[in-house]
Amino acid sequence: AFRIALQDTASGGYGADAETWSVIGYPLALAIVEVDWLVDDLAGWHQGWWIAHVGAFLAFLALLPITMIRHMFTSPLNMYLRDRDRPKGAMKPLPNLMETELESFGVSTIEEFTWKQLLDTDSCTMCGRCTSVCPAHATGKPLDPREIVLKVGEVMAATGDPKVSPPLGTDVEVTVPANWMFDRITNDELWSCTSCRACDEICPVNIEILDKILDMRRYLSLMESDFPKELGAAYRSMENSGNPWGLSQSERAEWVGDLEGIEVLDGGDPFESEYLYWVGCAGSFDDKNKKVSRAMASLMLRAGVSFSILGPSEMCTGDPARRSGNEYIFQMLATQNVETLNGMGVKKIVTQCPHCFNTLANEYPQMGGHYEVVHHSQLLEWLIDQGHLDMEGARLEERVVYHDSCYLGRHNDVYSAPRNVIGSLAGIDLVEADRQGTNGMCCGAGGGRMFMEEHIGKNINVERSQELLATGAGRIATACPFCYVMIDDGVRGEGVDDDEVKVGDIALHLLEALEARDTDAVEAGDRGA
Repeated sequence: AFRIALQDTASGGYGADAETWSVIGYPLALAIVEVDWLVDDLAGWHQGWWIAHVGAFLAFLALLPITMIRHMFTSPLNMYLRDRDRPKGAMKPLPNLMETELESFGVSTIEEFTWKQLLDTDSCTMCGRCTSVCPAHATGKPLDPREIVLKVGEVMAATGDPKVSPPLGTDVEVTVPANWMFDRITNDELWSCTSCRACDEICPVNIEILDKILDMRRYLSLMESDFPKELGAAYRSMENSGNPWGLSQSERAEWVGDLEGIEVLDGGDPFESEYLYWVGCAGSFDDKNKKVSRAMASLMLRAGVSFSILGPSEMCTGDPARRSGNEYIFQMLATQNVETLNGMGVKKIVTQCPHCFNTLANEYPQMGGHYEVVHHSQLLEWLIDQGHLDMEGARLEERVVYHDSCYLGRHNDVYSAPRNVIGSLAGIDLVEADRQGTNGMCCGAGGGRMFMEEHIGKNINVERSQELLATGAGRIATACPFCYVMIDDGVRGEGVDDDEVKVGDIALHLLEALEARDTDAVEAGDRGA
C-alpha cells in the first residue's frame, strides 16, 4: 500500500497503472494519501514496512519446521505423495523370506520406517478424527491412532538426528536406544487394532496409520515371536493344516452335502468352469458359514453359473497371518495357492469372504497371482440385474439393517452391491445404523483378532450389535463370514434369540425368500389342482 501511494503520488495520479488491480493495497493507498503525517514521509514508511515484511518472512521460515505452521506445506505434500499404485487393501510387500539376506523384518526403530511414513508424522494436524472413529479406542482399548502417529514423531525427534528438530516447546525425553519404537508404543496398543482402516479413511491429509501398526506387528511376530498366545495356535494350524481352525483339509468340501451339480476339482485338474468358487476357511469349517456356502452355491446353480470348487486343494489365503504380522506363513500359503491356481489356469474367482477377496485381488499379484476376483455380493447383484436370478414374487416383509464389512467397504469401496441385493426383495424396509458406509463400525474380527480374545474393555462386537439392534430391525444382513459370527454372537449375548432378530449373510436371506416363493407357488398349484 505504501509503495503504491509513493509511486502514484510521484506520478501525480491514480488509476493509470496495474496497481489499481490490487484489491487490498490500492484502497489502502487511497486512504494513506489522505493522512498528512503519513504523506510527509511516504518513502520512510515504505522502507520501514518493507523491512518489517522481510523480517516477518524470515521469522516465518525459522519457525516453519518447529511449529504447527509446517502443516500448511507438509499436509498438501503428504496428500500428493501418497501411494496411488498400491491398492487401499494391500499391505506393503516384503521380499521372499526364504531367499532374502535381510536380517530384520518389520519395524522396531525409527530408521526402518519409510520416508513417507515419517512425513506422515510431520503432516498430522492432531485433529483427532482418527481416534474418534477407532472401534478399539471407543471400547476402552489402549489404542489411540493419533497417539501412534505422534509417538512415532516423538521418537524421530528423540533420535538426535541434526536434520530433525522437535516441535517448539516440546520436552523430548531421550532414552537408550532413542530410536527404539517399543519404548513409546506398547504391545497392547498394537494388538488392539482390528485393521478396520477407519483411521486411514477419515484422515483429511491421507496419513497411513494402519501401515505403521502392521509394520510393527511384523517385527513382533517375525523377530520376537511376541504375540498373543491365542495366535500361536492359529499360526500352527495354518502352517500344519492349511487353515486357522486346525481341521483336516479333507473336510473342506463336506459342506456340499447332498447338493448336486458342484464340481470338486483336484489341484492338478484343468480348470474349465467360468468361476472358481473360493469358499474360504470359515465357509468350509464354521457351522454357521457352511450354510452360507450352501446358499451361495444354490443361488449360482439357480442362475446357471458355471463354477467349481477346489475342496481339499484350497488353502487359507494367509490373511490372518499377514495382518497379525506373520509374513512367513502368509508367503508360504500364498505361494502354494498361487501355484495351484496358475497351474489350473484359473482366471475368475468369486468368494463370500471379504478377507479372501481382498487378499486374492490386491495382494496375490505381489506373489504372481493375477485374477479377476469378485465378491459374492457383486456377482449376485449382476445376476439379479441381468435377470439370471428370477426375483419376481420374492419378498421379505421385514425391516433389515445391513452391517458393512470393513474389508469389503473401506478396504475395497464396495458399499452398494450388498444393499442392492437385499433391496431386490419386495417388502424390505432397508434401514441404516448410525455408523454405516465409510463410517461403518467394525465387528472386531479383522487384523487376526478373529483368533484372539478381548481382555481389555468392552467387546467390539457387543458394541456394534447393540447399535444394530437399536435400529429396530428384525433381520441383520452381513456380507462377511467373520462379521456373521461376531454379530450373531453379540446379538445372542444381548439375550435376543433368532425368532426376534435373525442374523445372516445376504445369500441366506436371498435364498430364504426365493425358496419361500417357490414353496408358495407349489402350494398354490396344488390347491388349484
